[in-house]
Amino acid sequence: MPQVIKVKTGNKFEEHGSYSRVVAVDNMIFVSNTAGRNPATKLIPEDLTEQTNQVLDNLSSALKSVDAGLGDVVSARVFVQFPEDVETVMTAYGLRMRGINPTLTMTCPPLGSTQYKVEIDVVAIRGVSQAEVKELLISL
Repeated sequence: MPQVIKVKTGNKFEEHGSYSRVVAVDNMIFVSNTAGRNPATKLIPEDLTEQTNQVLDNLSSALKSVDAGLGDVVSARVFVQFPEDVETVMTAYGLRMRGINPTLTMTCPPLGSTQYKVEIDVVAIRGVSQAEVKELLISL
């Protein structure tokens, strides 16, 4: 029988939408789409780089709740509100995720509010950050 952990933050949307911030099934971890709201101040940075870094900080905290970290991320989906912001988000994301190199989907759908300029969800596998990695270069 697998071990399942569901993490809630107390956010009103989790209750309203009946979802968990994190669901860990054994070592596989799924983190819901996460915005850049600072949990201490409840504010969302206006600056896009700051907002992207806050999203990654929030994801890091969510992963930490189940004994994992950004280094364990194997797949990420980045949702950017405005197409003209993709380059800035990609740069900020790339600086934080350099060396981790998960799969990445970056797309520009409308988000729940124009205040949210970027949201990210991830899949992680606990312990991957400690694994030996073999990188292959292929031609597509």
